[in-house]
Amino acid sequence: MSKIAIMGAMPEEIAPLLKKVENIKKVEYANNAYYQATYKGKELVIAYSKIGKVFSSLTASTLIEKFGCSTLLFSGVAGAINPSLHIGDLIIADKLCQHDLDITIFGHPHGFVPEGAVFVETDIRLREIAKVVAEKNELTLIEGTIATGDQFVASNERKEFILSTFKADAIEMEGASVATVCDALNVPFFVLRAISDTANDDAGMDFDEFMVGSAIISANFILEMVENIDQ
Repeated sequence: MSKIAIMGAMPEEIAPLLKKVENIKKVEYANNAYYQATYKGKELVIAYSKIGKVFSSLTASTLIEKFGCSTLLFSGVAGAINPSLHIGDLIIADKLCQHDLDITIFGHPHGFVPEGAVFVETDIRLREIAKVVAEKNELTLIEGTIATGDQFVASNERKEFILSTFKADAIEMEGASVATVCDALNVPFFVLRAISDTANDDAGMDFDEFMVGSAIISANFILEMVENIDQ
């Protein structure tokens, strides 16, 4: 049976998952912990990467190459750029980009390097499963562009730059790097984020207050998706 990877960036993003899965076996590897488990008959490997693009790339690669996961789901929180998104709302990425990747001095667009792409698209089938889960639970689910960078955005100026440059709906610190790994290794992947702040000057305070609750919302949604994924 194939395995489904579920990733978060922080302990708080996978803690709600670990409370609900069974037969947990902790494996230490590459300075990180990976939790092999089962849920409703499905084999899972759950891990938090630590914050940022480097650590999330390492964890995604490990989940695929060492643990043999053939599908990867990312569950976590994000800051809202789209004004229609509010704290606790859910967004799934149809594509992701790196807002802090900048070699524009050489004539390339923001977010691009040669032999790469500005945007990486997520798996359509997994997005359709998410929409079914949202409809069943009468949840509003926004599908849009998520921008990733190695900075916690708490600035209206930076927020406006990301909006105007990438037309992004939300921002976070891991999704596009995970997308790049999965795309290169031909592994279907999906990124779900619950909004924890609005990436403005109050983002730090909002994040601390709402992050745990938003992480629980995202984790519960991901587990219901797992039930609907054929292995």
